[in-house]
Amino acid sequence: MFFEERQSRDFDKTLLFAALAIFAIGMAAIYSATQARGLAFAESFVLRQLNSFIIALIVLMVCVRVSYQKFVDLSYVFYFVTVTLLVLVLLLGRARLGAQRWFSIGSFAFQPSEFIKIVLILVLANYIGGKKNAMEPIQRLIVPVLLLALPFLLVMVQPDLGTALLMVPIFLSMILLGGARVKYIAGMLILGIISMPFFWHFLRDYQKQRLLVFLNPNADPLGAGYTIIQSKIAVGSGGLIGKGWLAGTQNQLNFLPERHTDFIFSVIGEEWGFSGALILTLLYFLIIKRALTIVSSTSDIYGKLIAGGIAVLFSFQVVINISMTIGLMPVVGIPLPFVSYGGSSLIATFAAIGLLINVGMRRSTF
Repeated sequence: MFFEERQSRDFDKTLLFAALAIFAIGMAAIYSATQARGLAFAESFVLRQLNSFIIALIVLMVCVRVSYQKFVDLSYVFYFVTVTLLVLVLLLGRARLGAQRWFSIGSFAFQPSEFIKIVLILVLANYIGGKKNAMEPIQRLIVPVLLLALPFLLVMVQPDLGTALLMVPIFLSMILLGGARVKYIAGMLILGIISMPFFWHFLRDYQKQRLLVFLNPNADPLGAGYTIIQSKIAVGSGGLIGKGWLAGTQNQLNFLPERHTDFIFSVIGEEWGFSGALILTLLYFLIIKRALTIVSSTSDIYGKLIAGGIAVLFSFQVVINISMTIGLMPVVGIPLPFVSYGGSSLIATFAAIGLLINVGMRRSTF
């Protein structure tokens, strides 16, 4: 009873408020990005996202109510199921824009790769936490590397370069928290850089083109470079306070492709300007700061690893998405958390918030 009362007091309302505020901003942006299509409300992207939001809230409540240690205990089951789905999506999934990442369930598209990020955090926490900060021997890294390698390769084959790359900093940060030597991590980074020419040959042509136009978008202004050029125009034209909701010309005149998914930050930048983008960024910063606070104040190694993995996931996902929309990074297809349209991404992201709140409530009970 004492634990339940204390856990209720430790419920991180600020973390939940920040997530809901960002989601509200995202809903306004999705409506603006899609209302010109003239869809009936029953078929609109806004309604679909609201339906996903209801599921996401249920998942969040489950992730808060059930002790995170139970999720850790079941992590290998989650891992097996999710990896199986990643295999099945390659055989039975729906292809779109040159990628095969989705199962179609009625009007809902289920994307297993969005959930593998959370599952990877849980399964790594299970293994690393069980070693009790004794990850120094290099042979202890074999199992974590294998746990990373299998979903990494399956996601790459889809192909989903962005999600695959996100797994790497999650992995490196968690083995570092688990006590792995810095020299081993540095060695992995060097090995990864050296192997880049090898992986280049396995990229699809459009992925190679995206990386090349990052260096010079004007090399293919009507092809691979078109989206990033239009995105930079949209963000730059927003100025200090923006053009106003539903008043962005790049958005409303359909110059900007994929503006309701990966490039939704461009809509926000154009309509709300620097001030709106700053507010959004500060809300993300608040979530990441609260996650790092949970990491530093959690005595249980399993909770510390989960919170650390989620903090890194949010940090890299936000930085990469915003950077690619303003031309500072190549386009790799990473959604903006809580904002980009997509049910799987929204549900997985709220699950991560639920786990963070869970660890914060129980950080000293194990």
